Amino acid sequence: MGSTGAGKTTLLKMLAGFIQPDSGKIWVGEDRVFGPNEQLIAGHKWIGYLSQHYELRNNYFVKELLDMANKLSPDRMEEVIDLCHIRHLLQRRTDALSGGERQRIALARVLLTDPKWLLLDEPYSNLDLNQKRIIMQLINEIGTKLNVSLIMVSHDAADMLSWADELMVINHGKIIQRGNPKELYEHPLNEHVAGLLGDYNVCDAALVQQLTNTSSDLVAGKKYIIRPEHILLSENGDGAEAVIEEVCFKGSYSFIRCRLKNQKEYINVSLTPPQSLHIGQVLHLSTKLSYIVVMD
Repeated sequence: MGSTGAGKTTLLKMLAGFIQPDSGKIWVGEDRVFGPNEQLIAGHKWIGYLSQHYELRNNYFVKELLDMANKLSPDRMEEVIDLCHIRHLLQRRTDALSGGERQRIALARVLLTDPKWLLLDEPYSNLDLNQKRIIMQLINEIGTKLNVSLIMVSHDAADMLSWADELMVINHGKIIQRGNPKELYEHPLNEHVAGLLGDYNVCDAALVQQLTNTSSDLVAGKKYIIRPEHILLSENGDGAEAVIEEVCFKGSYSFIRCRLKNQKEYINVSLTPPQSLHIGQVLHLSTKLSYIVVMD
């Protein structure tokens, strides 16, 4: 994961052998990945790369395009076609496909080259919600049914947190934090990582003491981060008093923006399930010390 310009696509293309690294070497097991400066045809036989732009040739029948790419046996080719749900598209031309259909065709074409690793560059970026669900399910099945390892790059936390076994956050071409998604979400290294993975509140020591209703030994001058879903409504009037200034219905939850009483600071609250709250309503907010993350 990384913001725009962090180097996600560049890294992925280096892994695929399409961009020459300035230094160092890339290996897949015992196989070296050579860059375009080292071999005539760029790429690696065991690595499939799916561009976010699909890159399908126009005016070809889908079956022709897949036959040209195929390196599998007839039975395995049929398995890939069924897995990608494209059998009804085989006699269509590539320039007569929807975005979701083009994505599934492009994915099938890559899988037919028999990759051991599949690199996915923002695979959901051009899809509507229904098509995105289909492709997400397909990508989940690829790893288990075809025994293919996957690396995906994205800037969208919703796509990555539920999918990845390991998450690596990069910024300006450097790894700044890596680990399993739950660890990174709950214990971000800094505000940049916290913001990439979801909404958050920045608090000082005094506010944390109000929210936790404790005089715990917190360091003045440090920043503390709390996720909006970890802000609780206090039923006994303890905690920090705040006034609702904005209520956003998000379907499965409500996102509330509150201004702390007699202060300029705001705090965001995520409530699941959504609650019937209104602008101007006074709330008492609290949290648990275990939800607080201190920034270095």
